[in-house]
Amino acid sequence: MSFFIYSIYRECDYPTSKNHDIVADRLKKKVLMLKLIRFLKPYSWPLLALLFFVVIQVAVNLQLPDYTAKIINEGVIGGKNDLILQNGLVMLLVSLVGGAATIGVGYYASKVAAGFAMDVRNELFRKVEDFSLAEFNTFSTSSLITRTTNDIQQVQTVLIMILRMVVAAPITAVGALIKAFDTAPSMSWIMGLAVAIMIALIAVLFSIALPKFKFIQELLDKLNLVARENLTGLRVVRAFDTEAYEERKFDAVNEELTKANVFVNRLMAVMQPVIILLFNLTSVGIVWVGAHLISTGGLDVGGMLAFMQYGIQTIFAFLMISIVFIMVPRASVSGDRIIEVLETEPTIKDPEHPTVAPSTSTGHVEFKNVTFTYPGAEEPILKDVSFIAVPGETTAFIGSTGSGKTTLIHLIPRLYDATSGQILIDGVDVREIKLADLYGKLGYVPQKGTLFSGTVTSNLSYGMPDASPDELERAAHVAQATEFISKLDETFKAPIAQGGSNVSGGQKQRLSIARAIARKPEIYLFDDSFSALDFTTDAKLRQALEAETKGKTVLIVGQRIATIMNAAKIVVLDEGKVAGIGTHSELLRTCSVYRQIAESQLSEDELRSHLEGTKPDMKPDTETNPYTDFAQGAA
Repeated sequence: MSFFIYSIYRECDYPTSKNHDIVADRLKKKVLMLKLIRFLKPYSWPLLALLFFVVIQVAVNLQLPDYTAKIINEGVIGGKNDLILQNGLVMLLVSLVGGAATIGVGYYASKVAAGFAMDVRNELFRKVEDFSLAEFNTFSTSSLITRTTNDIQQVQTVLIMILRMVVAAPITAVGALIKAFDTAPSMSWIMGLAVAIMIALIAVLFSIALPKFKFIQELLDKLNLVARENLTGLRVVRAFDTEAYEERKFDAVNEELTKANVFVNRLMAVMQPVIILLFNLTSVGIVWVGAHLISTGGLDVGGMLAFMQYGIQTIFAFLMISIVFIMVPRASVSGDRIIEVLETEPTIKDPEHPTVAPSTSTGHVEFKNVTFTYPGAEEPILKDVSFIAVPGETTAFIGSTGSGKTTLIHLIPRLYDATSGQILIDGVDVREIKLADLYGKLGYVPQKGTLFSGTVTSNLSYGMPDASPDELERAAHVAQATEFISKLDETFKAPIAQGGSNVSGGQKQRLSIARAIARKPEIYLFDDSFSALDFTTDAKLRQALEAETKGKTVLIVGQRIATIMNAAKIVVLDEGKVAGIGTHSELLRTCSVYRQIAESQLSEDELRSHLEGTKPDMKPDTETNPYTDFAQGAA
């Protein structure tokens, strides 16, 4: 235990007297790692079976040297051939039993370790699914991937080695030492010296390796981050001709990781010849001392050979322990990282006493003096925001970049929780509604269309698995996606690659919109979901949506005036505050922020006609915005 605490002190950069808090914190993490043991609880019977086979395996290994000594002393030297044959057959039978026990140990060790890893991986994945965006900002995506894959694999590898070797090694070592002492007490000091040297070697290697293994796991996170950024941003990398820069960045991290791994592998490389040297020196010492004892009559030849076999078993047992101990620090670091995720409580979770939504639920949304500050930020992104969105109307949000439009939309499905104020749906605070019930009311289309590997149908039915083919086709028709779906080889059964990489940005947005429509929610949330659409498709889509969402609450974040100008209510945000609420024509007259946005997007003739409430003259050869002309004509 003292060495365990010492290894923690080794990780500190300052004198130990000034780092008691740091040591206590790290010691707490080591203790927390033991919580992973709870995942072994379902495997109690396999563990008992494994222990049973381990005992048989060890007993067989400890029994064989006795038969060897008996054959030499009584059979070979005494000239009793029948005794040699008899004991040889017994040794063969015992060896077969030991072989069967070894197979049983390997089988149950693999079963327990694989099941343990599966359960931890499932628990970790479920935990991550419950995380809000705040937790995702704490743990990077690349780090969560590493923790779910490589870290669990490290723990699984060490666990199977512990079950196969370390469980048997102490029993073997203690049993072999007792047997060796009974066989030749005068040579026991040789075994004691060898064991002491072995323990000292393991302690030194352990103290050096622990910080390095932690560093390696951090570098793996960094390597995953660099590789993921390069792969997801491959188009940008090629467009800006920065392949060489990305290669240098990857090479730098890769080289650093390689150096750390080489250092650790050198430790292993040093350990192996030292252990072999120790083993050989112990054998030489046993033969040297044993020969003198034989010459004086203090020991027989069979006893010396039996003692040597016990010595081999003892050193081999400590060798197995040392190999596992070299891997334990890395697994310990991986265990800490797994526990860190499992011990993180989501900031957004179901209320203890949820409020049941009224039976006459309509999707009425109200913000009451809502303020929100991102974790770690000095200034709130939203400040005292209040508005009402009623069913049957479209409420739009517009403002400059960074004004808080997307953040406002994220507060409704509780991707974040408001710092202060209330967000009410049908008069009930969203924090008092069960998350499943809340999500069931919403049809959310993110700013960046996200698709999953599968087919067109699997993506459209993602929020409504029971949707019929006719309902999916109708949703696709409303979202203006039928046109390009019909041109695919397998239409609705056409495959969609990971992240929708085999469809364009506009097609991804239309499929994302169709997915929300197929859900038939009470509230539609469109977070700038029309930005990748051409003018004509955008206008057709909004016209079809108007009929589809009749009687539903629709909230739209937009960057273009033409996208939101026909909304019943427009909320203008400026630096997180509400700068104005009204219709398009009202805001042009009363809100300077909205007027500035309109002036940057509309021509003078269009702006004048909007202020006067008339339709401007549209000529094909003018410089007016064709999209606005079409939208107004459709309206």
